[in-house]
Amino acid sequence: MFKSVHPFDQSIVAQYDVLSAAELDKCLETSASAYRHWRKTSFEHRRELILTVAGLLRKNKEKYARLMTLEMGKLLSESTIELEKTIRGCEYYAHHAEDFLRDEIIYTEATKSFVTYQPTGAILGIMPWNFPFWQVFRFALPALMAGNVALLKHAPNVTGCALAIAALFKEAGFPDGVLQSLVIDVDLVERIIASPVVQGVALTGSEYAGSQVASLAGKHIKKSVLELGGSDPFIILSDANLDKTVKVAVQSRMQNAGQSCIAAKRFIVLESIREEFMEKFERGIRALKQGDPFQEGITTGPMARIDLAEKLEQQLQKCIDAGAKLIVGGTRSGCNFTPTLLDNVKQGMPAFEEEIFGPVASVVTVKTIEEAIDVANASRYGLGASVWTEDLKKGEQVARLIESGSVFVNSLMRSDARLPFGGIKKSGYGRELSLAGIREFVNTKTISLT
Repeated sequence: MFKSVHPFDQSIVAQYDVLSAAELDKCLETSASAYRHWRKTSFEHRRELILTVAGLLRKNKEKYARLMTLEMGKLLSESTIELEKTIRGCEYYAHHAEDFLRDEIIYTEATKSFVTYQPTGAILGIMPWNFPFWQVFRFALPALMAGNVALLKHAPNVTGCALAIAALFKEAGFPDGVLQSLVIDVDLVERIIASPVVQGVALTGSEYAGSQVASLAGKHIKKSVLELGGSDPFIILSDANLDKTVKVAVQSRMQNAGQSCIAAKRFIVLESIREEFMEKFERGIRALKQGDPFQEGITTGPMARIDLAEKLEQQLQKCIDAGAKLIVGGTRSGCNFTPTLLDNVKQGMPAFEEEIFGPVASVVTVKTIEEAIDVANASRYGLGASVWTEDLKKGEQVARLIESGSVFVNSLMRSDARLPFGGIKKSGYGRELSLAGIREFVNTKTISLT
């Protein structure tokens, strides 16, 4: 049985029974049956249903936002913003999927040669709790628009969101089995991956979870796309507009209580502007107010689970023991962790070597741009990054040298349905979103006629 617990006060929201192996097998049979029909539907039909989903999300935004906040603790306003982003994602793929998957003519000596993009089956999405609606839609929208069907294995602490999403698609008119939410323990994941109808796995989660799922996918010869952890560098060059930079620095590190793979985590600042940056950054973090995510005026909600808050506390203490300087925050009560600023962070400390998944900003000081690039790249991760400078030419030069899947210059690092999203190194492989994302789980078929 899974329990949904409100992180702020540890009150029980709901309890959910898990599926047995026999019940899961019935779901897989339903998925196989649904795929045989769904793969033949037109883009126009799929578009109409996805836009209906968008309309229902918009109509019931308050209800879904409240559910997200209850289950994983993000601010109610952050839940609303997530739903608005999800709606835009629906509209984007509804209007662009057909163009992304049009046949492509290739001229050869044959009478006609072309590439066609066709669905492959069911795609399993193993999704995290930190963006409980957007993450699911990020995997499901391109899969469904391509003619695949979707199986969702969501994080246990957001089971209510998982079931609400499945009910939403049913209300929108999707046939049974096109999107199913599977409330299962992890020991049944291999049973799903091994199923003949399942032809791909998309996972967003930890490095450990990714390695386990990738091993299972490889064992059963199924394609996988992994979006894993990050330790994103936020590089502040000497000519940066510090007022703008600091505002986004606070937002990037502290939104969603710091629980985002692409949050800025290592703030790499040039020595020549360090003092001014630190003064402004400290002021910005001190202005934050941690507390009840439903309450007006609160800027930082609780972390999603007790074990996550305890791990963050341990990582912070190890950094302090190794010589890092605590400037602001660092206290915890249950899941409630005060926004924290840590200075003098060095390689070898958890704040540099590991993913810090919570409201802790870590500052690293460097002397030159070359050193900033080296420090940024001295990480096992390579998900996202940002560079801050008034010289766009220089910003682009630095961006090209950063080892990550995305680099944003002078703006918040974020996922955007219009742009490919994913990482390198231990941050995973493959891409979600945009054209690249929808082509991950299709059969790129060559047809040649002579």
